[in-house]
Amino acid sequence: WGATVITNLLSAIPYIGDMLVQWIWGGFSVDKATLTRFFAFHFILPFIISGVSLIHLLFLHETGSNNPMGLNSSPDKIPFHPYFSYKDLLGFLVMLSTLTTLSLLTPNLLGDPENFTPANPLVTPPHIQPEWYFLFAYAILRSIPNKL
Repeated sequence: WGATVITNLLSAIPYIGDMLVQWIWGGFSVDKATLTRFFAFHFILPFIISGVSLIHLLFLHETGSNNPMGLNSSPDKIPFHPYFSYKDLLGFLVMLSTLTTLSLLTPNLLGDPENFTPANPLVTPPHIQPEWYFLFAYAILRSIPNKL
């Protein structure tokens, strides 16, 4: 559903919309190129976000907050970097081991029973509903006569 809205929004851009859809998804139809790109985006994006967050945390821990010059504003304070970095690393490892244990011992515990219903291409699944965070996209698409 989200990919449909994204595709419609991109294709609504004058002059370059079709080219953008071709570049991102490989076309309007769902085939091997589209699925490959979709899965590649969904696979690599969390790693990019995690890496940028890690770099952000490292810079925050080394230089501190609200200190763009890098000057030591209070030498009497406990240094932030080694102690809080180890605390964050330990918290991350505890969270990771908890989620790994949960997913390996009881993989269906957090799942949805709707995942086991047979697919029917003629019926939209009940969990796919227009969500509130897509309202701006629907408003944009409804203002374009040939889109909705």
